[in-house]
Amino acid sequence: MHRRAYVLLVGVATIMGSLAVITSISINRPLIDPEGFLGPAWIRLPLIVLGALLLDLLPRTLWVTRGNPAKMKAVAAERLRSHWTRDRLLLVVMGLVCFYITYVSYRNLKSFLPFVRGLETRNDYDRSLHLMDRWLFFGSEPAIVLHDLFGSGIVAHFLSTIYLWFLPLVPLALAAWLVWSRNLSFGYWFATSQCVAWSLGTASYYMMPTLGPGFEYPWLYRDLDETGATQLMEALFNGRTTFRFYEYAGAVNSVAGFASLHVAITLLVALMVQYTIRSRVLHWVFWINFAITIVATLYFGWHYVADDIAGVVIALIAFYLGAIASGQKFDRFGLASHPTTTTSVVPVDDEERERKPRKVRLRKVSVEVTAEVVDDPDDSELSLDKR
Repeated sequence: MHRRAYVLLVGVATIMGSLAVITSISINRPLIDPEGFLGPAWIRLPLIVLGALLLDLLPRTLWVTRGNPAKMKAVAAERLRSHWTRDRLLLVVMGLVCFYITYVSYRNLKSFLPFVRGLETRNDYDRSLHLMDRWLFFGSEPAIVLHDLFGSGIVAHFLSTIYLWFLPLVPLALAAWLVWSRNLSFGYWFATSQCVAWSLGTASYYMMPTLGPGFEYPWLYRDLDETGATQLMEALFNGRTTFRFYEYAGAVNSVAGFASLHVAITLLVALMVQYTIRSRVLHWVFWINFAITIVATLYFGWHYVADDIAGVVIALIAFYLGAIASGQKFDRFGLASHPTTTTSVVPVDDEERERKPRKVRLRKVSVEVTAEVVDDPDDSELSLDKR
């Protein structure tokens, strides 16, 4: 039922993995498994899914059984049978494996960028995008405008927190849609869109290799308080320098400006929440998170305005391709959608059932009617005898 999603997921992962291997061999640099939230990706993702499994089973089991140990095994087994079906397990495995290959390939291809595009490439792209930013802000520096507007103290720490929240958001959101999506097609939609977004982001780095204003024009950001975001920028600068000039096996380059995948992925998550989750509170939370992320990219100098615009375009393309591959149909001029694919275990949800016309079978009912004329001494009426 999800053949197109399988093809796109596996296709993107295969292309990204092949490009990473070919590039690694070409520049004689080893592939690495970059560490992140909860360690390396090959450990991090299974741990997150295991945590999601426990979070799915334990609270439900304790609540339903009211803490009665004698009933816990039966309740947990019933949840495993009803929710953790073969189709669900296939979704989880496919989503995790393909995302893992895509993401690790993305990190390596991003790291190889200085050697592929040239170690001493002139930053003409940075200069052009910087001039565009000044034009958009009527001759002023976007960073200075935002610093004057919000200050450089408490707001800097708040924006840093929101910006760094992106790091755990990526694997946690993926696990949530794979494990708890009420319709399996929603899980395929999110996993496919994620892989497409990261691959398009990789292509944009090679198309326009910028560093970003914080690395190219660092004096604009020296008055900011030291935050997690500024420490991260310093660590990325040191990592890039080590990777370029020293033969250190663990070094990695994670500096690339165009396009902003922070913007792309936070928008993608907001869209998925809007289209697949019914909670208005969550809608507001993730749209606000997306808006604050845009401000943070400019405030700290991670990106130019054009980077953020390109990130929005990447998110919309990935969102649409993932929807088509997973069998979604858009309604109300694209403002809503509903799934058209299903399985015998996970049906199309109730709203979709209500929208579909119901087929009604009519059974032929024959009634034998005979008329018998009888003499009525009063009014001589005709009486009908129905049998």
